[in-house]
Amino acid sequence: QVQLMESGGGLVQAGGSLRLSCAASGRTFSVYAMAWFRQAPGKEREFVARIRWSGGSTYYADSVMGRFTISRDNAKNTVYLQMNSLKPEDTAVYYCAATTGQRYEWRYWGQGTQVTVSS
Repeated sequence: QVQLMESGGGLVQAGGSLRLSCAASGRTFSVYAMAWFRQAPGKEREFVARIRWSGGSTYYADSVMGRFTISRDNAKNTVYLQMNSLKPEDTAVYYCAATTGQRYEWRYWGQGTQVTVSS
């Protein structure tokens, strides 16, 4: 089992920045990749970004490319999401996820952290 705990959400004005953190615990040696997803009110959960635990290769949704950066600190078993140039449409609950397989089937999820961007 892998447990995930997000932190760092909050209220920010449009154009501002926030950094989210996701701390992993448990069988972290089995983690292949981690990702961030988000879910806005009345919408489906959507992919934001992912990072491979080994090597650190990344992949982003088009909607956040160039504004968000995903990174990881292997020693701390923590993944970060640096969010810059935030827009009101970035308002959502942000979830951290982890997979232990190469098919990016996200088996483990955090409880989510709210990000609200005011205009």
